[in-house]
Amino acid sequence: MASVDGAISQASEQMEKSLQHLKEDLRKVRTGRANPALLDSIRVDYYGTPTPLGKLANMSAPDPRTIVISPFDRGALAAIEKAIQASDLGLTPNNDGKLIRCPVPPLTEQRRKELVKHVRKTAEHHKLGVRDARREVLAALKQMEADGDLPADDRARAEKKVQALTDDFVKQIDGQADQKEQEILQV
Repeated sequence: MASVDGAISQASEQMEKSLQHLKEDLRKVRTGRANPALLDSIRVDYYGTPTPLGKLANMSAPDPRTIVISPFDRGALAAIEKAIQASDLGLTPNNDGKLIRCPVPPLTEQRRKELVKHVRKTAEHHKLGVRDARREVLAALKQMEADGDLPADDRARAEKKVQALTDDFVKQIDGQADQKEQEILQV
């Protein structure tokens, strides 16, 4: 890391990755409403190859309680149904020979509380990623100062920038988690 701006830019990229991973993780958390993104993590054994469900079928949510899966190849219906049953989503697929319908059961109060805890834990995990990026850039700034490449007052200014950046990303992560929590608690 030759320059202060380069070091801060690299930390910003790492923090942005943590935020994007959080958004992906939260999309997979089931709320009370049907959302095709719930099935994004499912892999189907399609002719011996684990294939993402999204590559084998169109998925939609025609109403708040049902996900409809329309496979491109009807021969994959049984494999898709089996993969959904094997997942930990708690969905029971109904195969009618052309489509698979997955009714999304309403969440119990206990399950909602468990999901909120999971969201908080996930958000905290991603905040650690942001803090790790901050720690790395602060160490790099101290090293630059020790090598004589960076005056102490410039390092202090750079550290304030890094802290402001960190605070901004932590705030964004908290915002995403709060939004997901509201979705989960909405009856």
